[in-house]
Amino acid sequence: MPQLIVRNLDESVVKALRERAARKGRSTEAEHREILRDALIANRRRTSLKAALQSMPDSGDDADFARPRARHRRVRPVPEFHPRAIQNRCRPMR
Repeated sequence: MPQLIVRNLDESVVKALRERAARKGRSTEAEHREILRDALIANRRRTSLKAALQSMPDSGDDADFARPRARHRRVRPVPEFHPRAIQNRCRPMR
């Protein structure tokens, strides 16, 4: 079976891997294999967007997620794009 060596990992990553393996009652190596398997092979069995959205719990009304209304700002038109300037430039030739 092929082997994989991962070098130059941060100590915090190694510590987190050891802790995760201990919580699940596995060796660090077995946990590393499981993480790789989940990340790389599980993606082949993707669910559709519709299924993912339907699986989300109901978490409130639509009003809870409404964006606040923006304050209106006064915007001065750029002179060269003013409608009258455009009309003057686009006069039919006679």
